[in-house]
Amino acid sequence: MKVAVKTLENKAAGDIELSDTVFGATLRKDILARMVQYQLAKRRAGTHKTKGVSEISGTTKKPWKQKGTGRARAGSLRSPQFRGGATIFGPVVRSHALSLPKKVRNLALRVALSAKQAEGKLFILDSLQVKEAKTKAMVAAFEKFGFIKPLIIGGEQLDEAFAKAARNIKGVDVLPQQGANVYDILNHKELVLTKDAVAFLEKRLA
Repeated sequence: MKVAVKTLENKAAGDIELSDTVFGATLRKDILARMVQYQLAKRRAGTHKTKGVSEISGTTKKPWKQKGTGRARAGSLRSPQFRGGATIFGPVVRSHALSLPKKVRNLALRVALSAKQAEGKLFILDSLQVKEAKTKAMVAAFEKFGFIKPLIIGGEQLDEAFAKAARNIKGVDVLPQQGANVYDILNHKELVLTKDAVAFLEKRLA
């Protein structure tokens, strides 16, 4: 499929042929849901922790004798029923990461890219090169396109001036081509790719 290529000034810069395999996939909400769950689970720190009986500081002496007091028997003040005691079956440090086959992950990215293309929310730019890191100029450029909350994916190395100019704009995220992911694509209104990013993604997902 052919898509128009624009400059940052929203001027025509030719056309580009997009791969139907990568940008024309059938919408699969189930695949997107699995991928988002995979990404969100993987980013969890898993550093939550409570102390067990063996980790609580305190005496090991038996609080009172076993029989004759009329109280329930107790073997340690570190037991969970006492103030300052252990937590039983509490959370421990662990990984929350899920397993998802690489073919499914690649399919999810193709579906996400295709969804943006089908919605008319995919924009192709020739490059992200700017002369000065001016946020005001970048806001004006984005207004010409009518962007609300764009995700911009550039080449392997982002233009430093462009990245600086865009980082203070609310709702705008800029990633290098290797950082393209399903969650960020779905979490933004528009997807903006450079020609270099298109070539990289087509090679990666073909």
